[in-house]
Amino acid sequence: MKRLLILSLCSTICLAQNGQRKNYTTTLTYDEIITTYQGFSKLSPQTKLIEYGKTDVGKPLHLFVISKDKDFDANSIKQKGKAVLLINNGIHPGEPDGIDASIELTKKLLSKPAELPDNLVICIVPVYNVDGCLNRGKYSRANQNGPEEYGFRGNAQNLDLNRDFIKCDAGNTKALVTIFQEWNPDVFIDTHVSNGADYQYTMTLIATQKNKLQIDLSEYMTTAFVPGLYKSMKEKKHEMCPYVNTLEETPESGIVGFMETPRFSTGYAALFNTIGLVSETHMWKPYNDRVWATYDLLQCLVTKTNIDYKKIIDIRAKAIKKNNALTSHVLNWELDTTKFELIDFKGYEPKYKTSNISGTQRMYYDRNTLTIKKIKFYNDYKPGTTIEAPAIYIVPQAWHKVIDLLKLNKVEMKQLNKDTSISCEVYYIEDYKTGSNPFEGHYLHSKIKVRKEQQKIKFYAGDYVISVSQQAIRYVIETLEPEGDDSFFAWGFFDAVLQQKEWFSDYIFEEQAEQILNSDKKLKTEFENKKQTDKDFAASRWAQLYFIYQHSVYYEKSHKRYPVVRLNEWIKLPTN
Repeated sequence: MKRLLILSLCSTICLAQNGQRKNYTTTLTYDEIITTYQGFSKLSPQTKLIEYGKTDVGKPLHLFVISKDKDFDANSIKQKGKAVLLINNGIHPGEPDGIDASIELTKKLLSKPAELPDNLVICIVPVYNVDGCLNRGKYSRANQNGPEEYGFRGNAQNLDLNRDFIKCDAGNTKALVTIFQEWNPDVFIDTHVSNGADYQYTMTLIATQKNKLQIDLSEYMTTAFVPGLYKSMKEKKHEMCPYVNTLEETPESGIVGFMETPRFSTGYAALFNTIGLVSETHMWKPYNDRVWATYDLLQCLVTKTNIDYKKIIDIRAKAIKKNNALTSHVLNWELDTTKFELIDFKGYEPKYKTSNISGTQRMYYDRNTLTIKKIKFYNDYKPGTTIEAPAIYIVPQAWHKVIDLLKLNKVEMKQLNKDTSISCEVYYIEDYKTGSNPFEGHYLHSKIKVRKEQQKIKFYAGDYVISVSQQAIRYVIETLEPEGDDSFFAWGFFDAVLQQKEWFSDYIFEEQAEQILNSDKKLKTEFENKKQTDKDFAASRWAQLYFIYQHSVYYEKSHKRYPVVRLNEWIKLPTN
């Protein structure tokens, strides 16, 4: 059987060499995908199939590595000055274009081993959401034009893995983060299929939001790297446009650059100064066209990264140094609607007619009326919440999941070697909003507001000390600062501090409350003013007693106190 597989692969590689293209109407099953890559690894000594961890369905996550000089050690490859390209497929297995395109890319590359890229190692995740790939059907993507069967968006925990990169609830995500941190890719691409507005393009592209990247890396990406891909794809008869994220109902209203926060794959990659891309073919184009458009984009990406490898590596290294020198960091971003560029957009005329179902007016795209219009592309974001970076964070060891995720992401940490009281800056959670429905297994917090206090806190041997002067600086700041869109606090990892543990008996506390007010003139004035201005407060005996209790020595200082503390100046601490 293995011999037949190798003979079959030899045959398909010969076809690739001759430029013959398969007509895709179906996509491979999970077993066929892995068997194909196993065959590649047996056929070529310049490839290796590696297993990482366990996905939530119990199967390993595979990484297929193509290395011209047969070096499969990530550290050694980096020491040789080679770039690493990481291709991630099947994060949504109902969008399998990249799965088949990567196999075609591998066939093409192995058809002429001597012409494999000299300066680039290619890492391919054959299918990331293994669980969803196994959950195969025909109907979960109602508007998609092929293939005949495909996988499901959710994994075995019913998680969307492209929302999991910070919270890391899935075994799949932990395995992919391990891959990312080990191989430290210079360029990353996540292959997808888009829905939404209809237009003439088969392929659209998301690039890491430019304002989030260090300025030199951003300038190279926006002026050289991405334009190079557009040019190469046009030469291959696959003209592209930016991902069609419409401002209003149709593209004529303008399209908006996608703001991928760190929960998304490319948002996560940006935390480590990796150029991130998302390919988005249009789901209503024939599956065969989508596969080959993705294949051509991957080819262009391999060529461009191989040519510019040294520039990319040098700019990334400089970006890391410059990020370490920053004193302020942006946590949240807002679209700047005052800035836009006009781009040519090849679409279909949007028209309206009466719906046969509802009897109301419905919009449709007339594919018989091709249009080329100038539309606005809004791709500038302005800083929202900005914080001054501390010198040190201290994370108590009690917060196990947070510690585990910091370790998984190779955050440099030391541990206190003895119990120590430290004067530090602490946050209190003043306000936040929580969604009424669960989002990816969590009740997500947003619009978080904090206040600061200086306190002396006792820490214990084993608590973790984190300097911000390290390669993972952005990951550290954007996860540990509670106001961040995708902070650990936003995802609910510290919810226990929001619950008050100690209370009072009102019939006993009444006399104490009176004594507290009489001994604190400032508090008494504030109390009386609140009674005058707040009718609900004035009508509630309980609210009045609780107000006094909150302002007394009896109220627990740890309630709503964020457990991660900041040291704004470097001090020597007793660490291992």
